[in-house]
Amino acid sequence: MKGENKLIGTGLFTAITASICCITPVLALIAGTSGIASTFSWIEPFRPYLIGITVLVLAFAWYQKLKPKTQEEINCACDPEDLPAGKAGKPKYIHSKNFLGIVTVFAIVMLAFPFYSGIFYPKTEKQIILVDKSDIQTTEYKISGMTCAGCEEHVNHEVNKLNGIVNSKASYEKGNAIIEFDRTKSSEMKIEKAINSTGYKVTDKIQIY
Repeated sequence: MKGENKLIGTGLFTAITASICCITPVLALIAGTSGIASTFSWIEPFRPYLIGITVLVLAFAWYQKLKPKTQEEINCACDPEDLPAGKAGKPKYIHSKNFLGIVTVFAIVMLAFPFYSGIFYPKTEKQIILVDKSDIQTTEYKISGMTCAGCEEHVNHEVNKLNGIVNSKASYEKGNAIIEFDRTKSSEMKIEKAINSTGYKVTDKIQIY
């Protein structure tokens, strides 16, 4: 049973670790300490391997739980669920199929976190009054450290707090953010500072028009 518990523990650990780079920004937003958002971004390159380990470990745990028991295992009564009625007291819940099912569902939720993490970021609704279109500037910011859709939302959320932001579109895949703003109300420096406050870093900026 100890081996089975280790399998379950390993599956949980790798599932959480695989998505911690996207969980951290959400926790940082809730805690109001956005600077720690990119703390675990270095884990992202290992995410495919961690997902693979999680799947293999949990698959093996289910195999161990569902495979037919040999007569020797039944005689040994290694699994409380296999003990004859009246001889085994109530098996520990942690050793049950229900518990393994809960762990599996939790692992799936953790692995899928990057795909729905954006829902945790409040939408910043802004009414922009444009006085002169010639005051509108669009700049591309190259950003390091973003690893998922949650990171994009985090950057957009911080930028949209500034006055004069017309549109903010961050992309972790491209490693950038295209920011459209009114330069009479904001500036490239203020925007760069807002992005850097998330923990991700602006490495370069290019004025598009």
